[in-house]
Amino acid sequence: MSLTLEPVRVATNGHDEEGRLVFARGRLVGLVVRLSALHEELAGQWFFEAGFGRLGTPNHPVFADLAAAQAWIERRLGAASAARTARP
Repeated sequence: MSLTLEPVRVATNGHDEEGRLVFARGRLVGLVVRLSALHEELAGQWFFEAGFGRLGTPNHPVFADLAAAQAWIERRLGAASAARTARP
């Protein structure tokens, strides 16, 4: 599955403004935000701020880089797609 990431500034009530809208097949599926220096050891990592549809989850993981975030999103979307296909 191919994802498209579009740069965006996010109003997070803090310094974490650098974000990426995540699209799959032309649909918005998520938002990741790069953590600022205020997060100390997590600074520069990417926080899964929001997910939509199959990515809607109360869990908000942090990723070392965008590649790791994309891989996680692709796995989640792939697993959801596989579960849908397997239904009788």
